[in-house]
Amino acid sequence: MPKTTIEQLAEFGQSLWLDNISRGLIGSGRLKEMISLGLRGVTSNPTIFDKAISQSNEYDPKIARLFSEGKTAFEIYDELTITDIQEAADMFKPVYERTKGLDGYVSLEVNPGLASLSAETIQEAKRLHKKLNRANVMLKIPATAEGFIAIEELISQGININATLIFSLEQYTKTAEAFIRGLKRASSTTGNVSRIHSVASIFVSRIDTVVDALLEDLSGKENNSGLRSQLEALKGKAATANSALIYQSSREIFSRDEFRLLNKYGANIQRPLWASTGTKNPAYSNIKYIEELIAKDTVNTAPENTLEAFLVKGEVKEALSDDIKGAQDILARLERFGINVDEICQKLLKDGIILFENSFDSLLKSIENKIR
Repeated sequence: MPKTTIEQLAEFGQSLWLDNISRGLIGSGRLKEMISLGLRGVTSNPTIFDKAISQSNEYDPKIARLFSEGKTAFEIYDELTITDIQEAADMFKPVYERTKGLDGYVSLEVNPGLASLSAETIQEAKRLHKKLNRANVMLKIPATAEGFIAIEELISQGININATLIFSLEQYTKTAEAFIRGLKRASSTTGNVSRIHSVASIFVSRIDTVVDALLEDLSGKENNSGLRSQLEALKGKAATANSALIYQSSREIFSRDEFRLLNKYGANIQRPLWASTGTKNPAYSNIKYIEELIAKDTVNTAPENTLEAFLVKGEVKEALSDDIKGAQDILARLERFGINVDEICQKLLKDGIILFENSFDSLLKSIENKIR
């Protein structure tokens, strides 16, 4: 039987995960089917759970039962999400074992309201880690100044982390450095770092959404046809160029002597994970952010419709490499037009934290509405 494009991608060196989870996805057998097609993991976030719980009645019987037991909205949320994550993790356990811990992970976000509180984030992550009680779960921590402290501490304690909401090269570098510091501490205390795994989630399509809108505005005001053509030619290029720089940085960081020494004791690299890879612009291919980001030692987490499209028409060939001259040129051209991608990334991080906080609040309100 021929291999699916997802399986071919895994053989190349990139793992494809699903950016979605719900009771229906688990209970219907759809997730199991996708695993059989080569799917290697799942990511979730407050927005995904808000949609899953508020827009269906699949959780209603359990919500009613937990409410009758005197549970609060947060406690109900906790039970619902932990159950889904545990069941999905159990379904991925054969993948986890077959890949020797490389894949088979399910990610759960730590309460985003704690993003600016490192001690509270650490405490909550440890609580979730203990309650979930699954080796193949990653806890999502935002890559903020406080998050870097939490990431280092949790990695040092052997807790697998998905560092999330990464947009800029600077953010990525600080994330990787926090991971390595955590590994060093784990190595000095336990000596065993081979079971510690982490990914760094770089959000992709949101960058193009912002940059393309700025390019469109500049193009509409530009009278010079040559400059207008240059502006139009830059659309849809910023996100992949930014990702290329991050990928090159990853290759460089994890080839340094500092990490090589840890690697001798079994340390695993922290793989870049391309997130927010659903195409938002209908003018672009619906698998643009899979095919343009194919690279060894990475992960791509995508919505179900994007994965389905890749299964049908995707082609596996290397897209990112250590050659970043083209990416640097694109970002330099944008800069000449007054578009600073780093500044855009800083705003996207702030907006992303607010979005997840709002989704988390909306999720709790949805549960409260169901128990009134």
